[in-house]
Amino acid sequence: MVAAIWVTVAAVTFIAAALWLGSRVTTVKSELEAAAALLPALKTQIAANDVASAAETVEVLAQHTGSAREASRDPLWQAASALPWLGPNLAAASEVATSADDVARLGALPLANTLQSLNWEQLKPTPAGIDLAPLKKAAPQIQAAAHAVSESSRRLNDIDVNALVPQMSTPLLEVRTELAGLSSELMSAADASTLTPAMLGADGPRRYLLMMQNNSESRATGGIPGALAVLSLDRGKLSLESQTSAGAMGSFDPAVPIDAEQQAIFSKRVGKFMQDVNLTPDFPTSASTAHSMWERDTGERLDGVLSLDPVALSFILEATGPVPVVDPTIGAIGAGLPKELTRENVVRTLLSDAYASIEDPDLQDVYFAGAAKSIFGALSSGNTDPKKLIGAVTKGVEERRILIWSGSAIEQDTIGRYPIGGMIFGHAVTPAQFGVYFNDGTGAKMDYWIKRSVQVVKDCTRDGYREVAVRVTSTNAAPADAATSLPAYVTGNGAFGVPPGTVQTNVVAYGPVQSNIDTVVKDGTKIPFAAQHHRQRAVGTSTIRLAPGESTTLDFNFGHIVQHSEPELVVTPTTQAVKDVIQATPPLVCE
Repeated sequence: MVAAIWVTVAAVTFIAAALWLGSRVTTVKSELEAAAALLPALKTQIAANDVASAAETVEVLAQHTGSAREASRDPLWQAASALPWLGPNLAAASEVATSADDVARLGALPLANTLQSLNWEQLKPTPAGIDLAPLKKAAPQIQAAAHAVSESSRRLNDIDVNALVPQMSTPLLEVRTELAGLSSELMSAADASTLTPAMLGADGPRRYLLMMQNNSESRATGGIPGALAVLSLDRGKLSLESQTSAGAMGSFDPAVPIDAEQQAIFSKRVGKFMQDVNLTPDFPTSASTAHSMWERDTGERLDGVLSLDPVALSFILEATGPVPVVDPTIGAIGAGLPKELTRENVVRTLLSDAYASIEDPDLQDVYFAGAAKSIFGALSSGNTDPKKLIGAVTKGVEERRILIWSGSAIEQDTIGRYPIGGMIFGHAVTPAQFGVYFNDGTGAKMDYWIKRSVQVVKDCTRDGYREVAVRVTSTNAAPADAATSLPAYVTGNGAFGVPPGTVQTNVVAYGPVQSNIDTVVKDGTKIPFAAQHHRQRAVGTSTIRLAPGESTTLDFNFGHIVQHSEPELVVTPTTQAVKDVIQATPPLVCE
């Protein structure tokens, strides 16, 4: 009888515990689902810059994640986490709830409060400069939020998904991916909030060499750096000074030294002429070389190098609005050109019409620099839309049209991790990145007329290794009578052995680390090519020549690829939108 009573009590206790634990599981599940349901609205509010509503949404989100976390801390839950089979799933659910609450309370809430405290109007350039104090004040909060999210991501990555049931492992893997992306974005924001004030002169004046890359004569990072200036930043106040041209600097003998691998691929010209510092796609090499050249030529040691192209200027003009060319000297040089620069006309004006209107190459560079000065002057007028300006800079960085290098090793170590640093990564097993870069071989300004596309056309695995083919299609869209209808300075007039109107381009393709460049196929036929390596990445170079109306394709076939991630394409920014150059991969069939 006593035994029966104890069995009954044990059964009732077990059922009660199971019911209680079930209720806790239901609470965790429902609270996390309620938090997740708020995310679409939160993203919409952030995109619309509705900071107040976003802050309210984050508060409610934190309430839900807090309830989920509290439920998963129940003593019975913790005890059940030690059981076989059930335990790992409960422990994982508890970790998810804890991480979600940390992200909400230590990440989202501080960021929402920080965004509310920032006055976007104070962040726009004015004649007096930019008020950098709010950004400096916000930096620690952004860094703390980034650290909290990073730690949460790390904890979830430590969970052994093989010990979980599919109902738990599948959403966990999804959360890991989302949190990894968020962590990366926040780390970028944290680094930017730390570096930006100092680089804008918050702690003392900064002076940078400004290289205006001219896409009408291609170089690997964009275009020939024809116009140069010194950009001064003092407590956010911006000014341009010391304007000159790359050609005016002549040649450097002895040449500025670069590493042997790049010298073998791109020749000593990289260190001999300012116009050729960016034959290499590795911007830190280009920038540090230009920095040394400037110091050797002028005696000035600048703080870094900033590079942008006319397409980036068109993005900036979306924020400033039309900019009148008010300098009488520049106006006289460009007498036949538009009296104001707009986002619609600046690329054509600087990369095509200026050559038809201004015959003297030196005056062309003067006009180019003067146009840039007018746009930078408009930035400092106080009339720039700060949100549009941030969007313009972001777009320019994403398309690799805005690049920066710092003479400070500490700053450069951070910059080099991001696209704005323009670094060619190597020496480690990086993602399956393929780079396609263009260097003019015409010695002229014909690249304005070249249309290009880059596309992965083969991606197969054989014997454990991948084989990937990258197709580069180029078309000379110049007028049929380009030899006579375009200015001699644009066509080159045959000065370097290329017939007027014809375009010669050196196409340089990079494979991933440890890959091989096996073959290059031109229009269906294998051709000889130069095969080299840069930082353990295979590099293949081939030269094409196109008369007006002609097209050609080059297939760069890479093998022995050990990376298994999706192929990532990086290309030289041209006058075309990058989205029009990089084409989607078509359906592939492997034999």
